[in-house]
Amino acid sequence: MQKQLIECVPNISEGRDMAIINEIANIVEIVDGVKLLDVDPGAATNRTVITFVGEPQPVIDAAFLLIEKASQLIDMSKHTGEHPRFGATDVCPLVPISGITLEETAEYAHKLGKRVGEELAIPIYLYEKAAQEEKRVNLANCRAGEYEGLAKKLSDPDWQPDFGPASFTDKVVTTGATAVSARDFLVAYNVNLNTTSTRRANAIAFDIREAGRVKREGNPIVGKKILDEHGEPVRIPGKLKAVKGIGWYIDEYGIAQISYNLTNISITSMHEAFDETCKAADKRGLRVTGSELIGLIPLQAMLDAADFYLIKQNRSLGIAESEKIKIAVKSLGLDDLKPFNPDEKIIEYVLRDKNKKQLIDLTLTDFADETAGESMAPGGGSISAYVGTLGVALGTMVANLSAHKAGWDDRWEEFSKWAEKGQAYKNTLLALVDEDTNAFNKIIDGFRMPKSTDEEKAARAEAIEAATIYATKVPLQVMETAYNSMEVMDAMAKEGLQNSLSDAGVGALCARTAVYGAYFNVRINAKDIKNRETANELLSKAKSIFDNTLALEKEIIAYIDEKI
Repeated sequence: MQKQLIECVPNISEGRDMAIINEIANIVEIVDGVKLLDVDPGAATNRTVITFVGEPQPVIDAAFLLIEKASQLIDMSKHTGEHPRFGATDVCPLVPISGITLEETAEYAHKLGKRVGEELAIPIYLYEKAAQEEKRVNLANCRAGEYEGLAKKLSDPDWQPDFGPASFTDKVVTTGATAVSARDFLVAYNVNLNTTSTRRANAIAFDIREAGRVKREGNPIVGKKILDEHGEPVRIPGKLKAVKGIGWYIDEYGIAQISYNLTNISITSMHEAFDETCKAADKRGLRVTGSELIGLIPLQAMLDAADFYLIKQNRSLGIAESEKIKIAVKSLGLDDLKPFNPDEKIIEYVLRDKNKKQLIDLTLTDFADETAGESMAPGGGSISAYVGTLGVALGTMVANLSAHKAGWDDRWEEFSKWAEKGQAYKNTLLALVDEDTNAFNKIIDGFRMPKSTDEEKAARAEAIEAATIYATKVPLQVMETAYNSMEVMDAMAKEGLQNSLSDAGVGALCARTAVYGAYFNVRINAKDIKNRETANELLSKAKSIFDNTLALEKEIIAYIDEKI
């Protein structure tokens, strides 16, 4: 069963005193299983976005401690800042990451809100998916009036908090209120302008955000509001769905920004918001100089941005992930105001275990030395996978060179698709370099299991059998992937840049070597499988792939020999 993971992104009303910020943020890591991912303070907004992740119950335990600590260290009666706010911990959204639905996450939001309200006596408003009535779904409604209007709000029967005190107690004077939610992944994203005018930044925000602007008679700025039959202002919708936005001036940078909340990046992506803002700014005589990501971003959002700009340039999409990240950063100007470190801003990179030793992270020299050492791993299976990686990397290179060839501009998409296929094969084979060694180590672990009793012997035999089957399936996957990857080299030899014909040929030879080497590993491991029916099925599939590989290799080499 997939492990349940949720992210918590509390925003606290302190962005200047790092001692207070760190004391509040670091408390979450005293809860086992919770990892602090990011702390992003803003001096002008006097607000810090904190991000941590873990399984649901530990996360809400950590969130409770954070809210408690913030209530002790932040005095809302003395707070000022550019961002709307009404509490020491202003908002505390829970976000499903994996293995859990938004509805299930909302149940944890209710548990957290109830506990904070009852134990800490802080007014709690539930919003987004956790909201218990329609008018509270929108955070802006819950926070309307901000801290300065909180006493009046708490006394209004229609705006009693969901949990906690419904009066402006001496404690609430300092803590304010907190909004707790369950929501989809939200990206806090600011776009930088070459102006100091908040009014002009707001004008662009109104052009873009879903809520748009209020419709007025005559003058669009100061004219009389047009009301509907219910007395509500009629609105002119903005360009993009699932986008909230306002303009503000940031003294820290000396520029105006448009601050967006992208509430569903599957509806409106970061790059779409940026691109449309550029167009709107240009129409108003302004220029976008870059942008700023607050908190973290999923890897796919960065890759989608890179693809968006590569397509605009008629460039191949089949380039390395690291190169795509660079293109996304530069295209969006994410390093305009300060350096952008992908390892600190992309969720998947932050969650990587930096202490985990992987073969593919070694230098070429260290990998060779590790292979040549006294240990039995990495062995032939891992080397076969890596040889296959090099082979399809060559085929992908030819595809990218062909996509970029002068005079072939009308064919860039054709070669881009081949390069994308090549990258996918390359990534799979790279993962199999380490997985083959991991599979071998599982067999060793099985043999190290105790065997003093009949039960222990049975468990040990079962573990060894399962590990041996798995250690046979991994090189079989190497075979299958390397063979399939030969379609890239075949196509590039026949259709790609003819000056790189030899590169496609070397790639095909590497793929063939990967299949041949992995076939040895399938056969040597399969002989130790006790279930001969399973062993024979694996061997039969491997033989078929092996035969097909040799035939395809012969065809490719014959074609290259003829052309050379």
